[in-house]
Amino acid sequence: MSQNNLKIEPEIDMNRIPSHVAVIMDGNGRWAKKQGLNRVNGHNEGVNSARDIIETSVDLGVKFLTLYVFSKENWNRPEFEVNCLMSLLVDTIAREIKSLMEKNVKVIPIGEINDLPDGAKNSLFNVIEKTGSNTGMTLMLAISYSGREEIINAVNKLLKEGKTSVSEEDFRNYLYVKYAPDPELLIRTGGEMRISNFLLWQSAYTEFYITEKLWPEFGKSDYLQAIITYQNRERRFGKTSEQIKGDKN
Repeated sequence: MSQNNLKIEPEIDMNRIPSHVAVIMDGNGRWAKKQGLNRVNGHNEGVNSARDIIETSVDLGVKFLTLYVFSKENWNRPEFEVNCLMSLLVDTIAREIKSLMEKNVKVIPIGEINDLPDGAKNSLFNVIEKTGSNTGMTLMLAISYSGREEIINAVNKLLKEGKTSVSEEDFRNYLYVKYAPDPELLIRTGGEMRISNFLLWQSAYTEFYITEKLWPEFGKSDYLQAIITYQNRERRFGKTSEQIKGDKN
């Protein structure tokens, strides 16, 4: 898809697109239940929404997109569902590599990738290698990911190096992806009002957009509306509105 094919809402300021968008893709199971289908069918349908959001992000000029694919806690789901999710991950990566290359998207997984079965792990290594030289949007896939574990791992690395004091910037260098900016916008579908152990360190000043729409129902127009809502907010970072206005003058 090219920008000429993407219908941009007139309210969107293309000069103020967030550089990093994170998404908690929630509601696949509930969507499937509403349709009288198996939860796995919901995950399959959710892949289409992910594809739409990746394409739209590329067209908007988003630099980093992080999708919460599979949390550390998701390993506690029924074995059949977990196995299906791992198979879906393998199949989806195989299908999408060509499109990712065409869109110049670089893929980086974040999380404990060694937790994955060999098939899923090998698929990830393959897409990492093939897209590694791409220079467009970076797509970060949070798989077997835990925000708390990311922080604890960083602390343990610091202790191992004998560090007794660090700055915030130093600490960032020990996170999964040290060069990614903090997300300006975090979208959560499915209506739940929680962060679910996702990007805990990075989301200190992230703007949240919660929608009742279940992930398989979330399309390009919904994504554009989230961007519009983000652009209509005043990001103060602890300052007052008057201070923000003064900084702009």
